[in-house]
Amino acid sequence: MLFDTHAHLNAEEYKDDLDEVIARAQEAGVTHMVVVGFDRPTIEKAMELVDRFDFLYASVGWHPVDAIDMTEEDLVWIEELAAHPKVVALGEMGLDYHWDKSPKDIQKVVFRKQIQLARKVHLPVIIHNREATADIIEILKEEKADEVGGIMHCFSGSPEIAQECVNMNFYISLGGPVTFKNAKRPKEVAAEIPLDKLLIETDCPYLTPHPYRGKRNEPGYVKLVAEQIAEIKGITYEEVAEVTSKNAKKFFGIN
Repeated sequence: MLFDTHAHLNAEEYKDDLDEVIARAQEAGVTHMVVVGFDRPTIEKAMELVDRFDFLYASVGWHPVDAIDMTEEDLVWIEELAAHPKVVALGEMGLDYHWDKSPKDIQKVVFRKQIQLARKVHLPVIIHNREATADIIEILKEEKADEVGGIMHCFSGSPEIAQECVNMNFYISLGGPVTFKNAKRPKEVAAEIPLDKLLIETDCPYLTPHPYRGKRNEPGYVKLVAEQIAEIKGITYEEVAEVTSKNAKKFFGIN
């Protein structure tokens, strides 16, 4: 039993073979997936998918790269969608200092508004962080994000930062990079953070794990992430699959 906590099945990359991709995921043992929407088109597609497949759930939010495009109407719309029984989190949200489409000050305002909304609607948050760790942690603390909790999605920081996030009521989610031969930090995090604070994800169609790196990612490959964590921790694959699935169901409030 595997739970892919972050999948973009709403991406254009799956428009021709989505049913086959989902079937392969189920064959690999994936029983639950969260489809993450991060702007108007991807949120609309995510909602369409969760209404179609009973084992899919949605997270809805606004990506920091596109923060400059977000309107108050969009925020109201996200609040309305939060009442949907299969919307289990808000996000992905956060800060991205790699791309320069949205100025940092606008990203921060949009990020704060979404955390405030999450506290209002009592849903956890999924955090996107690229080259912005210090500012993200500061905002999470100032906006009392620990009250709803969250996921540090596709975590790439140090074990020390991971532990600081765990102390703020956050789970650490690991994806394809933990399988990369040269990825030192994700392996250190996998070794040091307790299994009951870890989640697994693909972030598909991106960040494809070894040995498929360079090809399109898909949810079935989350098994490779679980296998790598098991190897690093010196425990069985079955234990990683079971505990991370249990963690995800608890976090998202799925019975």
